[in-house]
Amino acid sequence: MIVEFIQENFLYLHPGYTLLNTIVFGIILGLSILIIIRMFKWLRKDPGELFLALVPFIFFGSSTRALVDNGLYPLSLLLVTPGIYVLTALASITALLFSVYLEKKTGWDYRYLLFSMGVLMCVPNVFMIQYINPVPLIQILGFWALISAPFIFLRNKWWLIKDKFNLSVLIAHLLDASTTFVAVDFYGYGEQHVLPNFLTQLADTAVVMFPLKITVILAVLYVIDTNVNDKTTRNMLKLAVFILGLAPGLRNLLSLIMGS
Repeated sequence: MIVEFIQENFLYLHPGYTLLNTIVFGIILGLSILIIIRMFKWLRKDPGELFLALVPFIFFGSSTRALVDNGLYPLSLLLVTPGIYVLTALASITALLFSVYLEKKTGWDYRYLLFSMGVLMCVPNVFMIQYINPVPLIQILGFWALISAPFIFLRNKWWLIKDKFNLSVLIAHLLDASTTFVAVDFYGYGEQHVLPNFLTQLADTAVVMFPLKITVILAVLYVIDTNVNDKTTRNMLKLAVFILGLAPGLRNLLSLIMGS
């Protein structure tokens, strides 16, 4: 009975995200971040240096999930939530530790080594993509550019988004909002997460994702910048929020454009 309960509510996520598994995943994420912060302090590395270096790993996880969505990879515990997040996190941490080790031995910048390892991981997934539908791609990129443009052009007017990491976090979440809006309003998909699903159904449109994301992410960034003094902790929290926006955004984007 316990095994069935865990599988039903936490493994294959049927019938999707609930308040229960959202809280549990949030607690696990929080504990994981605390452990990773200690790891960065032990390595004497700044998580803020990895925003770009980790993008290939995020693409790996998102593209793997999208390939499952489109039937090109089998439905497996390791390839869907939460398994794909665990797999990607373990691969990223292992590659990070190895790249730092190589940096000490060779003098090569660990960030470039880490980025290269991530790119190599993505190669099989790229070759598995058999078709790209340009219509949802153009729609998503169009809305993403339209909503992101004011923040990019006005970044020097407000200290909060003048910080390049903060702007990157916001832009990543606007990609997620754009993919959700296009998927729900144009292609009949449903929002899985608890609060966004409630608001989307209430408004009868996923356009609410844009003000929701902007408000929540800017508030989170403000709290982090004004209350967290430790640089490693501050940048790790921002990196975590960045991943939480870019990963589902890329997954939704790839799932849509790979569909016929």
